[in-house]
Amino acid sequence: MSLSQQAKASIAVTRFGLGARPGEIEAVGSDPAGYLKSQIRPDGADQPEGELGSTVQGLAEFAQYQMQRKQAKADGDPKNAAVKDDRNLIRDSLAAEFLARIRLASTTDAGFRERWALFWFNHFTVSDTKPAAAVVIGAFEREAIRPRVFGRFEDLLVASSAHPAMLLYLDQARSVGPTSLAASRRVGAGAGAGLNENLAREIMELHTLGVGSGYTQADVTEFARALTGWSTPGPNEALLPGDAGAGGADGFVFRLRTHEPGVRRILGKTYPPDGVAQARAVLHDLASHPATAHHLSVKLARHFVADDPPASLVARLERTYNTTGGRLDRMAEALINAPESWGPEQRKFKTPYEFLVSGYRAAGQAPSDMSKVAPTLNGMGQKPFGAPSPKGWAEESQDWASPDAIIKRLSWSEAFAAATTPPQSAPMELAQNTLGAQLSPAVATAISRAESRTEAFSILLMSPEFQRR
Repeated sequence: MSLSQQAKASIAVTRFGLGARPGEIEAVGSDPAGYLKSQIRPDGADQPEGELGSTVQGLAEFAQYQMQRKQAKADGDPKNAAVKDDRNLIRDSLAAEFLARIRLASTTDAGFRERWALFWFNHFTVSDTKPAAAVVIGAFEREAIRPRVFGRFEDLLVASSAHPAMLLYLDQARSVGPTSLAASRRVGAGAGAGLNENLAREIMELHTLGVGSGYTQADVTEFARALTGWSTPGPNEALLPGDAGAGGADGFVFRLRTHEPGVRRILGKTYPPDGVAQARAVLHDLASHPATAHHLSVKLARHFVADDPPASLVARLERTYNTTGGRLDRMAEALINAPESWGPEQRKFKTPYEFLVSGYRAAGQAPSDMSKVAPTLNGMGQKPFGAPSPKGWAEESQDWASPDAIIKRLSWSEAFAAATTPPQSAPMELAQNTLGAQLSPAVATAISRAESRTEAFSILLMSPEFQRR
C-alpha cells in the first residue's frame, strides 16, 4: 500500500523521532526521508545544555565523598554534615544531568538524531545502581556516546568500554590478573582482589556478539584477562587524560601491575602480550565480527519498527554494517531507506520516558523541575538513569503496557493536561498537529466532543495513536 506524504511525515516525527512539536509535521514537507537524513552528521548527537560536570570532576567529587565518609566513620559521626553535603551534591548533579537531557529531548528539532543517541546510550547501559558510576553517568553519555553515534561502531565500543562509568559500573576497575605483579605481591589493587569477568561478559553478550553467537565461557575468561589493567584513578592518584589507545577517555588508567601477562586466545585467534593494546585488539575483532552485525541490526530494527522485526529489514541493516565496516551513519541511512520502516501500523509502544517527552513536545513545552519528572518516571517503572541491569531498558510492549501502567499514564495525562497550557489552537487542530495522518476518526470524534480543552488534550495523550509510534 502506497502511503501519502502526510502519512510519511507523521511517521518521520513519531516513529523515527520523539513525537511532534507544534508545526513539526508540516515542516517535514514533501521529503520525509530527506528530513531524517539531514539530521545525520559527523559530529554526532546534540549535547544537553547547562553547567554539567566532566568525568574528572565527577570522580573527584566521589573521591571527596568517600574520604569524608571514611573520616566520619572513624570519628564515630555517621551524620557528619560534610558527608551529607557531598551526598547532596552528587544527587543534585545527577538530577541536573537528567533534566538537561529530557529538556533537550522535549525541545530539539532533530528528533531522529536524539532518538538515535538514546538508543546507543541504552545499548551501552550504565546505571545509578552503582554509586561510583552514578557520578559520571551524564558525562559518560556526553563524552563517550553522543559524539560517536554516527561514526564507526568500533570507536563507540572502545570509548564506552574504556570510560570510567563503564569500568566502575561493571567492576572492571577492581579486576586483577591472577598472576599479575599486584596479585603476586598482594598489595595495592591486588590485595584481596581477583579476576572480574563482568565487563568481558557484557561486551560479548550485550554490546557485540549477542547470546547464542558461539563464544564460550573460556572466551569470556580470556577476554577478562586481556582487560585486566583497564581501570580508574584511586582517590590519591592524579586524574590524567586517557590513553589514546583505549578510547581517549578522561579518567582512564591502565595499571600494568594488575594486568595479566601472557598470550590470550579468544574466538580461535591468538593475541600476543601488548599491555593496554591487547584488549583493544580484541575489541577491534569483536566489532568486525558478523555476529555483531546481526545482533546490532536486530536491536535497531526492534527499537525503531517492531518488537518482532521483519527479517528483511534485519538483513538489510546487517548487510550495510558488513559492507561499510560498521559505519553507523550508513546504518541510519539504511534504516531510513528501508520500506519496512515506513509501514502504516504503529507496532511500537512508547516507554514511559518516550511518553513523557512526546507529551511535552505536543504541548510545545519542556520540563523545568526534576521533582515533577522523577516521581512520574519512578512510578511508571523507568527510574531516571536507573536501568535495572546492564541489558538496559526493555523494548517490548509487554514490559510497559500492563493495566497498572496504563492507569498511571492516564493519571499523569489528566494532571499534565490540567497543569499545562498547550498551544492556543483549537483541540482538533492540536490533535492534527500532533498526530497528522495517524489521527483516527474515533479519536477525532472523541476530541471534538470533549467538554474542555483540558479534557481534549488528555484524550489526545491517552489515545492509542499517541501511546504508540
